[in-house]
Amino acid sequence: MSTARTVADDGGSDGGNGLASFRRNIWWGLAGTVACVLGFAVGDWVLDPAVPAGLRALTGLSTAATIVTCGVLLGRRIRDEAPSTGWLVTASCVTGVAAAVPLALGNFGIWSIAPAAMLSVLVMFLPARRAWAVLGAALLVLPTVGLITALAMGEPDVGHAVWMPALMVLAFGPAMLGMLRGWQVAARLDDARRLAGQLAVADERLRFAADLHDIQGHHLQVIALKSELAARLAEADPARAAEQIREVQHLAGDALRETRALVQGYRRTTLDAEIANASKVLAAAGVEVLADVDTGLAAALPEAPRSLLGLVVREATTNLLRHSRATRAAIVLLPDGTGARLLIDNDGARPARPDEEARPGGRPAGAGDGTGLVSLAERLDAVGGHLSWTGDGDRFVVTATVAG
Repeated sequence: MSTARTVADDGGSDGGNGLASFRRNIWWGLAGTVACVLGFAVGDWVLDPAVPAGLRALTGLSTAATIVTCGVLLGRRIRDEAPSTGWLVTASCVTGVAAAVPLALGNFGIWSIAPAAMLSVLVMFLPARRAWAVLGAALLVLPTVGLITALAMGEPDVGHAVWMPALMVLAFGPAMLGMLRGWQVAARLDDARRLAGQLAVADERLRFAADLHDIQGHHLQVIALKSELAARLAEADPARAAEQIREVQHLAGDALRETRALVQGYRRTTLDAEIANASKVLAAAGVEVLADVDTGLAAALPEAPRSLLGLVVREATTNLLRHSRATRAAIVLLPDGTGARLLIDNDGARPARPDEEARPGGRPAGAGDGTGLVSLAERLDAVGGHLSWTGDGDRFVVTATVAG
């Protein structure tokens, strides 16, 4: 017999005290049902002085052993542990004695309780279809045994010998399997909850990595350009070189502050701020910038699309600084149906290498390594938007559309 799920002990990975408590409740419900039914039904007969004392003691002990064995097996099943051979042999022996003694003495009312209960516990270790098939077979076998025994003993009323075993199977079997099903559903829901938590953590890590790439890549590229310019001017024009170094210092401070804000979880990318920042750093790099932005449209966009457009501005600006020789650039935001369209245009696209032109689906000239834009394209697709980039001669255009 095999099981499909491993559940840790209380306090382990079973989902905390809630699921552990539910597991205990399931066990008490199942084991308590078996103990109460067997105890009350067989107890009166065991205490009947008309029954030989030796047989009463044997039946009482075997019934008690049946209750204990059922409890142990139920515990193993709920923990998804397979029953050992020793416990299976014990279950067969004690249940056989608990059933055989009353049946041999003609008590057709209680003999079937122990085998019906034990059988209902054992089928819980089987797959669902096989479990119901075994219960169906027991629904035929136990009444047949009762009927044959009653006829052999000359019992005038054989109906009681037939319907009582059937009633016990119907009472124990569905109840046991139903409560087990409830436990399995709860355990799977807990697994799903834990998996959802793990996915949320993974998504947050990816978001953090993307934001960190946007912040550091953008600022570091400008810092690199400014530092290179300062190095060239150090001897020819020390005053301008010092000015460039001060701008590098300012940009490094901005990068540090934004990184700290990102780590603390407070930073939010805004479209207006990104366009203003892009205009500033492009102008500092000697690029003439035209920004034509409908501020009312930008403010009316939902937060998620607006934030993504801000990231597109940042990534396109970083690529422009890193990979182009642009002298002019334009950033335009205009209505597009119920949403908005963002265009970032520059005149400094470098020619594509031969391997890029030959590669199907390769990046267009001026797109850099494409990693940032590809990632942003996927994120825009997720919110119903679209991102594309095209190169024509020395012109390179990034276009992003979002729904309003």
